[in-house]
Amino acid sequence: MILELQHIDKTYLQGKMEVPVLKDISLSVDTGEYVAIMGPSGSGKTTLMNIIGCLDLPTAGTYSLAGENIIGSSESKLSEIRLNSIGFVFQSFHLLPRQSAAENVALPLLYAGVPRKQRRERAIRALERVGLGDRVDFKPNQLSGGQCQRVAIARAIVNNPKILLADEPTGALDSQSGSQIMELFQMLNEEGVTIVMITHDSDVASHAKRILHIRDGRFAEQHETAETEVTS
Repeated sequence: MILELQHIDKTYLQGKMEVPVLKDISLSVDTGEYVAIMGPSGSGKTTLMNIIGCLDLPTAGTYSLAGENIIGSSESKLSEIRLNSIGFVFQSFHLLPRQSAAENVALPLLYAGVPRKQRRERAIRALERVGLGDRVDFKPNQLSGGQCQRVAIARAIVNNPKILLADEPTGALDSQSGSQIMELFQMLNEEGVTIVMITHDSDVASHAKRILHIRDGRFAEQHETAETEVTS
């Protein structure tokens, strides 16, 4: 098991009022799984993503990632976990406009203290893995939206993270580019990458092997995807 959340609550303070956002959330994900967490705006899925991604801590409950207890970790420890154990893919690509694709991909390696030559070699390998081996020195304004998202995915996997966390990864793309990105996620999962995807789009969620529905801060029913059902 790569991650386990047990009885997670998250409450925010608005003035003197407590606003519960997550209520008794429990989730286990095995190594190599591909899970989609689906819900409408305001359902709590972004808050849940922030907790899984160690960007926020729950008000109550327990969270372990690769057997390591996350609760009570210092900010520097959480930063280290984000750098080495979690790859992030967001709706917006968050690429540095003046840096090449390879330089953008190499950023996590720079923060990790990897020597310059190794950074470029590993960045190029990651770009080749997402089908951009011929675009390593292109800057974001020379790339399509789908290619920019591929660069962002390469950056997310360059450190070989324990889990790839994707938040609405096709939200800024046209349908054709979005389909290509979903094919890429499927390929990465077939190679053994553990993926947790946050989305409101049922078509995007259908690519996962397991779908969880969240509404009003709670999980509803969960089920295997149609693809799994057809083969069973």
